[in-house]
Amino acid sequence: MTPINRADCGTGQLCAAEPSDCDPSTSSSCFFLSAKQSSGRNFDFGLSGESDGYLAATLSLDNILGGNDTTYVCANNNGVVKFFGAVLNNGKLTLRELPVDSVKGKITGRKIQCSFSATVPAQITRVSQFAFAISTGTFNSSTDALGDPSTQLKSPLVNLENPNTTVTNELATNTSSHAITIQQSLTQALLFTVGVLGLTVL
Repeated sequence: MTPINRADCGTGQLCAAEPSDCDPSTSSSCFFLSAKQSSGRNFDFGLSGESDGYLAATLSLDNILGGNDTTYVCANNNGVVKFFGAVLNNGKLTLRELPVDSVKGKITGRKIQCSFSATVPAQITRVSQFAFAISTGTFNSSTDALGDPSTQLKSPLVNLENPNTTVTNELATNTSSHAITIQQSLTQALLFTVGVLGLTVL
């Protein structure tokens, strides 16, 4: 397969990555998705990341993951990439035939890489606005069962046709604010406990 890299990011292809400087051609422990318009609703995608089971890219029309959203899954099937089309609904993946071709992939250790061409879902408006996500999960090679996805990156709504778009990971920003809130809550709880103990001693 053609190596997946960030060479044309911002000029020839739209790229999303976690962390943001992820280069899939060199680093294995990062997540990367690229999209390049070939014509109309047809796009060439590149997906890279680490997982013991599968790696998936989900496209959402409304910025809310899980409402019957188109999902492309590349699974590690005993050292060989096995590709599935699926829809994500309420945190579960259900296999579904999707308009996809030219699937290529390779496995290196835990690193899964695949590229494919797909016709993306039709939009209500003319602009190809999608929120997309990269997720991982378990894969049973005997039954082709896909475990529930764990989201590694989630973008806001972006124009898939515009390679200059800067894609942010909404999960990365949310995680840090949650961490601060939890830390403050714990500090307050400890101070309260110390205060109560102090009163008990008195």
